Parts: sequence; structure tokens; C-alpha cells
Amino acid sequence: MEARAYLRHARISPRKVQIVLDLIRNKPVNEAAAILKYTPKAACEPLAKLLASAVANKE
Repeated sequence: MEARAYLRHARISPRKVQIVLDLIRNKPVNEAAAILKYTPKAACEPLAKLLASAVANKE
């Protein structure tokens, strides 16, 4: 089953978010969380929250 979470009304450009999403796409949750933790990009903080929300939705 696939878990979904949406990030809306974020004050960051879609291009900046897309760069970080390309890094974590199709990775396991633990690895994606580690990448987000140690990547110095502005989009990492909202995407880490989004990943945590998707994991919570899955459970």
C-alpha cells in the first residue's frame, strides 16, 4: 500500500524542491531521512516533515 502526504502553501520555489526530491525518490525511508538531514538545501526541512507525515499516514 502506498502512503501519501501533500505539501501545500510552502514558501519555496518548486525548482528548489524538485532538486531535493530527485535525491530521495525511490529510496528507503531511513535512507531518505538521512539524506534530508545532511543535505544543506532550504527545501530539506519541509520535506523532512512531509516524509514523517507520510510514514505516519502509512501506519
